[in-house]
Amino acid sequence: MISGSIVALVTPMHSASLEVDWDALKGLVEWHIEQGTNAIVAVGTTGESATLSVSEHSSVIRFVVDHAARRIPIIAGTGANSTAEAIILTRAAKEAGADACLLVTPYYNKPTQEGLFLHHKAIADAVDISQILYNVPGRTACDMLPETVLRLSAIENIVGIKEATGDLIRAKALIEQCPAGFAIYSGDDHSARELMLMGGKGDISVTANVAPKLMSEMCAAAIAGDEETAAALDNKLIPVHNAMFIEANPIPVKWAVSELGLMTDALRLPMTPLAPEHRDTVRNALHKIGVN
Repeated sequence: MISGSIVALVTPMHSASLEVDWDALKGLVEWHIEQGTNAIVAVGTTGESATLSVSEHSSVIRFVVDHAARRIPIIAGTGANSTAEAIILTRAAKEAGADACLLVTPYYNKPTQEGLFLHHKAIADAVDISQILYNVPGRTACDMLPETVLRLSAIENIVGIKEATGDLIRAKALIEQCPAGFAIYSGDDHSARELMLMGGKGDISVTANVAPKLMSEMCAAAIAGDEETAAALDNKLIPVHNAMFIEANPIPVKWAVSELGLMTDALRLPMTPLAPEHRDTVRNALHKIGVN
């Protein structure tokens, strides 16, 4: 089972052309491995999946898999609001050698719960790779209810869910009711510590892009049930958790990673660089944990 601090990795781009910056991406993979990140999500929300072409999407996944070279697991973001497209992306991820796929609920369409079940079942039936559901209704206008998660958890290669609602009551119910071996991951840095202390298996994290070592240590303590250590580490990280969402993700985190000198802050439209009035807030948050 993949567990611990799982970075939702940014996709670096060149400032002028907005093409993927492959050298910077390689550097990020190496840095996260060195810093103790436990796994990488390539081309999730934070990786700007919405503005990469299908070809680019598949190429980034393959590149990250190749450069990680089995040193840590790679989870490929392969969700789409078209079931057929999600199957294409998931097949490409399997062919690239990804360890698992992360599949966001279909956004914009607003499917029924039966539609959600059939969508994810179709992908699981079509591609024999471990699949993690991803529920983030604040971005998708689509909420996968716990009863639907429970139905899907019975499918052999659906192995977990990234629950990004921040609803700890819901997370606790899923931890208690889903079968053994089905992992509940946090997708909300603010509440991740509490979710892991309740039995969650990790945090698919935005903050880990800029504080990988601290996030890895915090997750390890929380998963081990060391409440005191986890709280002490997480309290240090709170200003960064807050700063990473001062504008829509991944705007602040790309600017923050650029402040560390690891890449540019370039984003593709309709996303725009972090507004000048927010930059000191992000910079000060990084300064407080000693990473800038």
